[in-house]
Amino acid sequence: MRLGLNIGFVYGGDDHLDHLRLAKEAEALGYSVTWAAEAYGSDAATLLSWIAAQTTTIDVGSAVFQIPARTPAMAAMTAATLDRLSNGRFRLGLGVSGPQVSEGWHGVRFSQPLLRTREYVDIVNKALRRETVSYDGNYFTLPLPDGPGKALKLTVRPIRDHVPVYLAAVGPKNLELAGEIADGWLGILNDPGFLGEQLAHIRTGRAARRADDHESTDTLDGFDVVVSTPLVTGDDVQAAADPVRGYAALYVGGMGSREKNFYNQLAVRMGYAEEAQQIQDLYLDKLHREAMAAVPFGFLDGISLLGGKERIADKLTAYAEAGATTVAVTPFASTVEQRIADLRTAAEALELSGAGH
Repeated sequence: MRLGLNIGFVYGGDDHLDHLRLAKEAEALGYSVTWAAEAYGSDAATLLSWIAAQTTTIDVGSAVFQIPARTPAMAAMTAATLDRLSNGRFRLGLGVSGPQVSEGWHGVRFSQPLLRTREYVDIVNKALRRETVSYDGNYFTLPLPDGPGKALKLTVRPIRDHVPVYLAAVGPKNLELAGEIADGWLGILNDPGFLGEQLAHIRTGRAARRADDHESTDTLDGFDVVVSTPLVTGDDVQAAADPVRGYAALYVGGMGSREKNFYNQLAVRMGYAEEAQQIQDLYLDKLHREAMAAVPFGFLDGISLLGGKERIADKLTAYAEAGATTVAVTPFASTVEQRIADLRTAAEALELSGAGH
């Protein structure tokens, strides 16, 4: 099992410089990858390009490029360019986003997301293989019929023969799709006690893929299971959980509408149905502090790395035993100096656990 770093977004000021310091420290500590995200602010591609230019060994990955934000051809162009500029260090994470961002920000209807994702990844892979791309799908048709367009081939060559594709997936069917068509899964709100149920869906998808390849096993060999975890160190575990409350309340309570919040549904499947309802009601009523207070400590502890080095080592062991192959940490400390210290603690904890060997 390897460690990764989530650096999130750029908001303004000098936070991009903090992200770079964290990425360089993670590289020095042997972390395998730095992931950058996008929502409706900073884009991931620009930030990753900037970080790749100032590092040498750590991979850079999109977590995620939003599918409604780019045509599949544009995603392939960006992936190939980043792979070449980083000397083969790019990982392409994709996600369909949610109805509010897809329709409100990008003006793309959020309909049949599984089918749209399948077609999107098909086209991206064809383009990255530098095939002449033609496609006749339900959502994508290349080239357009009865017009001047013609099938084209990507002109830039990625460094590698295959740029790894990851899918961000939450629901059972989307997990199956990730197992079937992707090289890895980008998880969120990951509790090692629930990871087995999620990986069962991924194995179902892998089995379908291998059946197509005339293989009978549902093994996850070669498939990167990336769990995302907040990281807060300290002797007082209850206090260490408090900085994670806003993050958890946002996802469970406010990420989407009352009718469609994938993360709230995930919390329900994890056994927190009553609490998830209460958090959502409070959050949507704009009682954000109350929503944060309503997040159970057990939920926060389950999805996070909290406490001292020995406690974090035990949790990393639990993730490894549950099937994680990469633990992507998000340091939640208020200063960059403390976040750097926490990255070091996590690296020491992984060594202590033996899960990285």
